[in-house]
Amino acid sequence: MSANTWAVVFGGPSPEHEISILTGLQAERVLSDGGHDVVPIYAAANGAWFQVPPLSEAKDFLTGAPAGSKELEIVLSQNPGIYAKKGMGKKPLEIDAALLCFHGGLGEGGGAAALFSFLEIPATGSSVFAGAVGMDKLAFGGLMRTAGISSLPREALLAANDPSFPGPYIVKPRFGGSSIGIEIVEDIQTARTVGASSPQLRAGAVLEPYRPELVDLNISFRTYPELELTDLERPLRAEGEKTGLYSYQEKYLAGGGAGLTHAPREFPAHAPEAIHQKARELATQVAHVTRLTGIVRVDLLWDETSGDVFVNEVNTIPGALSLYLWAPQHPALRVLEDALAEAKDHPLVMPHSGFGQGVALRAAGGIAGKLVGLDGPRG
Repeated sequence: MSANTWAVVFGGPSPEHEISILTGLQAERVLSDGGHDVVPIYAAANGAWFQVPPLSEAKDFLTGAPAGSKELEIVLSQNPGIYAKKGMGKKPLEIDAALLCFHGGLGEGGGAAALFSFLEIPATGSSVFAGAVGMDKLAFGGLMRTAGISSLPREALLAANDPSFPGPYIVKPRFGGSSIGIEIVEDIQTARTVGASSPQLRAGAVLEPYRPELVDLNISFRTYPELELTDLERPLRAEGEKTGLYSYQEKYLAGGGAGLTHAPREFPAHAPEAIHQKARELATQVAHVTRLTGIVRVDLLWDETSGDVFVNEVNTIPGALSLYLWAPQHPALRVLEDALAEAKDHPLVMPHSGFGQGVALRAAGGIAGKLVGLDGPRG
């Protein structure tokens, strides 16, 4: 067996909760079959955490945590760690690093990175900051434009300001990583009506020009032991050919519910070499600009007529961890082992300026003096 103990963490409160379970169970099986000690940890949709029985099946999660699961307690105090909720002489679970398999929500959007940082457990995936940008479509689009990376216009859906480009529009949830909640509308008035009525869009929405002729392309990169790219994939969207949208059902439920691994595709994509090269260049730029780490998938759009390729969005923890895209180059076991090694031994370290030497605290004087003038206007 391996000298290390790896946690595989999945679930969480997200619209992609079930897909996260599938990714986590797949990753656990790959690591276990490769001779590693694995602790499978399930974050239920209601916020409870469980250590689940090894090698559980998808059907075991239909009603929540499987039979035989042990409830866990997340401790962030002086002795941080993940503890069994019941038991004598509590000690944290022995975990050398965690493979994060969250999709969507706070898990993929930087929340899990922050949590495991406080727990002092190395974890795969990107920093809090990079994960948050990846989950915010408006921020990510702005970053692409600022960096000069080819992308379609993307603006916030606002009540007071019209977009700078004409309709029709695709309206997308600003925060989220899946195809859930996307609408196609003809004009800004309809976009606003949909934005106000849809539960997925009320928290924030973005507008993009509706371009049904564009073709979806995907490419994955990983950052350890060096920056490396997969071949280019073209998902085949039977339902979406007329709309130009690659739906949640096609992405995750095709192939008998097997998820992205069995969704219909061209791989490598049937495209000119110049398009493959553009895709590689764009994915490399995304890696450098975002500082995303681990295993990442970049979703692109291709205009077959003009030859233009655009960055659409990024998946900081992609479905199935994009293992199906890496299969021609590396076994799944190696990809996961490298990701865990990166988290444990080669993390991206943010600079710290120290915690101060008490200078500001001594100079502050009494707090009461800092409140003067903060009690509102005087009559």
